[in-house]
This record gives sequence, C-alpha cells and structure tokens, in this order.
Amino acid sequence: MNWLARFGMILAASAVIGSSGYRVFAEEPHSGAAHGAATGAAHDHSHEDGCILYYRHPDGSPQFSAQPKSTDDGRPYVAVREKSGGAGGNAPAAKTATAMLAELGSTAPRRILYYRNPMGLADTSPVPKKDSMGMDYLPVFADEQQDGATIRVSPGKLQRTGVKTATAGMARIGRAVRAPATVTLDETRVSVVAMRTDAFIDTVSTVTTGERIEKGQVLFGFYSKEIATAGTEYAAPGGDKAGSALRLKNLGVPDEAIRTIAERRQVPATIDYTSPRDGIILERLAIAGMMAKPGDVLFRIADMSHLWVLADLPEYDLASVRVGAEVRLTVRSLPGRTFHGSIDLIYPQVDTQTRTTKVRIELPNPDGALLINMYAELEIDTRSEDPVIVVPNSAVIDTGDRKLVFLDRGEGRFEPRDVKLGARGDAQTEIVTGIKAGDQVVVAANFLLDAESNLNSALSAMTAEGAKQ
Repeated sequence: MNWLARFGMILAASAVIGSSGYRVFAEEPHSGAAHGAATGAAHDHSHEDGCILYYRHPDGSPQFSAQPKSTDDGRPYVAVREKSGGAGGNAPAAKTATAMLAELGSTAPRRILYYRNPMGLADTSPVPKKDSMGMDYLPVFADEQQDGATIRVSPGKLQRTGVKTATAGMARIGRAVRAPATVTLDETRVSVVAMRTDAFIDTVSTVTTGERIEKGQVLFGFYSKEIATAGTEYAAPGGDKAGSALRLKNLGVPDEAIRTIAERRQVPATIDYTSPRDGIILERLAIAGMMAKPGDVLFRIADMSHLWVLADLPEYDLASVRVGAEVRLTVRSLPGRTFHGSIDLIYPQVDTQTRTTKVRIELPNPDGALLINMYAELEIDTRSEDPVIVVPNSAVIDTGDRKLVFLDRGEGRFEPRDVKLGARGDAQTEIVTGIKAGDQVVVAANFLLDAESNLNSALSAMTAEGAKQ
C-alpha cells in the first residue's frame, strides 16, 4: 500500500469520528491575519489545539512530512494538529490517528539527490534551475535511485506514455513459411519395363500413354530364343527344376508365365509380359514386330496415388524448417481444396544463383486430383514440438549490442532484463534465458522506458563520479 492510500485511510478515519460530534483534525493558521490574531493566545490554546500530527504543503499539494520542513522557495509547511474535542471521548480517535500516521513511513522527508534536465539531456544540477526554454529541472529523489537500471514511473506518466504489459507464457512457437511449389512424381513409385535378353515383340496391348492400368494387366507378347531354351529345360521331366526356374526369373520372365510353363509342361510361342504395378503409362515405346535389345525401355509406368511436391525455400527460412513438419498445400486449379502432407527431405545444398534450397514433401493423392507439374502454394508449420517460454514480439528490444525486455515490478517500477532469443514467430518470440513464465513484460512504449533506463544509468554514473571528486 503506497503512502497516498495510507493517508487516505487516515482522513477516512478522521471523517468517521468527526461525524460523531468531534472534530479531530485542525490546521494551524498560516495566513498573516490569522497568525496575528492567534499570537496573543498561543499559550492559552496550546493544550486545546493538541499535538501536531504532521505537516502539509502550504499550497495544498499532496506533499507531507512528519517533521517541520520548508518548500523550495522557503515557505514553512503547515502543521496539522489534533483537537481534544471532549472529556476523553477523543482519546480513541487520537490513538487511532496517531497509530495510522506511524504506519505512514513514506511521510518522512524525501532527500533530493540532484535535478536533471527535463528533456533527458545529460545535464544535472545540485540546485533547482530551468533550462534554456524555461522548463524546470526535475528532482531525482534518493528512494527513486535504487540502481542504475531500474526505473520508477508515476501513474500519470504511465497513462500518458501508453505503457502496456503482457504475461510471458508457454506456447509452441513458430511462424508459417510459405513458398511456391511444383507437383512431381514419387521416384520410388516409377517402374520401367525392359527386356533382359534379345526378344521379338509379337503383339502390343492397346493401352496408350496416359492411360491407367492395373497390376497384372498384359502389356505385350514377346518371343526370345534364350528364354525358350530355358523354358524347355524347366518343362522337361527331371532335371534341375529349381535352377531352371531361377534362370527364367533372371531373364525377366514374369512369375505368371513361369507358373504357366510348369503347369502345361511346354513353352508357349509367345510369352505375355504383364504390368508390375498399378499406375499411369508415362511412355509406350513398344511396337509390334520390333526387336528389343537388353535394356531397351518398352514401357514406363508411375503410381500416382502418392506424389512429391518440390519447393524452393529461401536460405534464411531453413533454420525454421524440420523434417516431419506438417504442410498444407493449395492449388489454384482446385479452389476450396487443401491437401496435407509432411516434409520428407531437405536437400543438402543451396543453389548458388537463387540462394534457395529444395524441400521435398510427400503427399497422398488417392483420387488422382493432383497432376504432374501442377503449380501449388504450400504453408509449412514451423512450430516447435514442445511448449517454450514466449513473449509478444513487441516486448523485445534489439539495440544491436544486446536484446532485452522490461519486467513490470509493480508500483511503477520497471527493470530491463537481458534475454537470449530462440525462434521467432508471426506474433511471439521464444525466450531461451532471462525470464520465466508468468513474468509481466512491457509490450508498448518500452522504447521510452529503455531511453529512461539509459538516462538513469548515465546520471547514476555521473553522480558517482561527482561524489568521488
């Protein structure tokens, strides 16, 4: 409880007692006429006037003292006395008022250290003075100089400067990283159909590029002399069945064709080659009647139920992105739809021209809505996995040499605190060290407090040097 509140309690107690028929407090006359009238009877009424409770400022300003005191211009403070209204009826009131006044520790005279420039310049004076514009220098009291950093601001000044505070809390910090992207094939879901030995392509299925096929669907029929020889050995009774079957498999004969040879015990004139997976035909190079050499690509098939999305992230965003982070993707040609995936890989190189790094996102595409080479916009969730201590971005002051926040210590006192920063989000910043959750930090007008703190530090240093001299 500050001294103003305590003094209000004294006045309230006096008002209650006065309403019962007693006048508790009386001010010692200080005007010239009143003083002249009371001079002759001063000794006669000394007992009636009672003891002096405290002294107040002659102009009525909220300045009080427990001891006789004078204003800066030499005028004495006015004594406030206790009246003895009746036969002992006032004793309890006098005791209560005196006890309450004894608790008013702040009524003791405040010692002025020096006077400082009202515009914040590094100029002080041991006596009251005015600056070049006629503004009074401001007194700096001893109880306000707790240290060179902590500052005290009056309630009125707090309202005028617009100082606001917020509570440091725990939250997952991060910001949304946005970037353009391109839809591509999943390289692990692409199959190439090629022969492992010389073969003649007898027939080709009617499927064409871009069509969807299913696993096991016939693509083409072929004849190979080497495969026919191995099949004959496998179909003949006796012999090394396991070795013959392995040879057929190594030559690229489909499992279905090997089972057919074993069941019929003969090698068909044309062996059917079937699709190894579900997907879309990307290339169809097989032509009926052609001779295929080992390694010649006849079909290329891709499974588009899962796709990759490649994005180029600026170098300065890489610290915020991690593998496994959730990603939201939108495509202009599919308004209203949002696709969800996760980062699978951050490529280990930065492009020397664009200073960007590729990021790969895995994305399910069960209905085939996404097409290859589509342009998309992605948003990466960079929030930390665990909650951390965070403050609003506006609470952090970066001077270049240090990073600090101001803590609200109550009763108009503010303390600058050096902090170590972590990740920075759209609205909050992680504090690694310096404060704890629950601390009240200044989020508005903190630059004014920083200027005041720097001024106090400079003035404290000047005062200390002056004292040594």
